[in-house]
Amino acid sequence: MFLQIKDSRDLVKIVDVQELFDPNIEIVHAQDQQGQEEQETDIYKKEELVFPSGEKLPLCWLNAHYRESVAA
Repeated sequence: MFLQIKDSRDLVKIVDVQELFDPNIEIVHAQDQQGQEEQETDIYKKEELVFPSGEKLPLCWLNAHYRESVAA
């Protein structure tokens, strides 16, 4: 899965999508998509990432208590 870094608009390839889906994990391991050679894996905060369309990540991927904040 590819996501985009908000500020730079660079694409990154998520190494383990389970990290992305788990709201209890604040970071993901991903590879920057620059050039033709595969890049080293790096760590990115989920809050810094968006879909390539610019859409934000679902709240349920970012906050384990998202239902509590919506109900309040």
